[in-house]
Amino acid sequence: MNYRHAYHAGNFADVVKHVVLSRLVEYLKQKDKAFRVIDTHAGIGRYDLSSTEAQKTGEWQGGISRLFDAALDAPAAALLAPYLEAVRSLNSEGGLKKYPGSPLIARHLMRKQDRLSAIELHRQDAAKLRALFAGDFQTRVIELDGWLALGAHLPPKEKRGLVLVDPPFEEEGEFDRLVDGLRKAHKRWPGGIYALWYPVKDRKAVIAFRKALVQSGVPKLLDIGFEIRPPSAEPSLDGNGMVVVNPPFTLERELRTLLPALHKLLVVGKPAHWTLEWLAA
Repeated sequence: MNYRHAYHAGNFADVVKHVVLSRLVEYLKQKDKAFRVIDTHAGIGRYDLSSTEAQKTGEWQGGISRLFDAALDAPAAALLAPYLEAVRSLNSEGGLKKYPGSPLIARHLMRKQDRLSAIELHRQDAAKLRALFAGDFQTRVIELDGWLALGAHLPPKEKRGLVLVDPPFEEEGEFDRLVDGLRKAHKRWPGGIYALWYPVKDRKAVIAFRKALVQSGVPKLLDIGFEIRPPSAEPSLDGNGMVVVNPPFTLERELRTLLPALHKLLVVGKPAHWTLEWLAA
């Protein structure tokens, strides 16, 4: 699956992923002590929804566009507020023209004592990311294979924080890399929060991935599943998921409010479901 992000920025998968990211960052802010967010596959950080790539697929219209001005129940609206505030910060002139990637969302939500490590392998993307954060002493942009960061950059000196692993799934074996990377990272920093994103396209591969996570021996694994349609006749992105390791005690309760509200807005075909499952308690 080729997931070059300029074509997919702001789609339903981004919405789910970034809503979870925002809730994790908001939890970390409950304590005064500094934390670090490590984004292993950071991309370019900011996406133009009027670009040729975004307009070619139009996927953002089935994602952030549906949520941007939606009427929501008060509990869901309150939980979504930090995420939507980050999106609106790029669209201060009105309308929906730009979309923030995960490093920009995390950075928007941080306090002055917190730090961001944004890691990107592709040279041109890393250069754009570096330009985006030029002069920002709280952010370090590193041109590096994100899988290597799970060893070289853990644990962070803050001893608190979050590792977001959001590979592009451009190569074979990404599910195996997720499991192996988590296993190695968890040995180095067992107390960190990890959020692993994955696509729901090959259902058998997803089942095998979840089974491998159970067998990895890593405890406290909460799996978030979000489908927008039943299995397609032709391979397509029917859904996505995130596995959160060491999830905050507040997260499951928040997601039971958020996921139904998001699913109502983003589903395109039925039967399609959202799920919350503890792979390891």
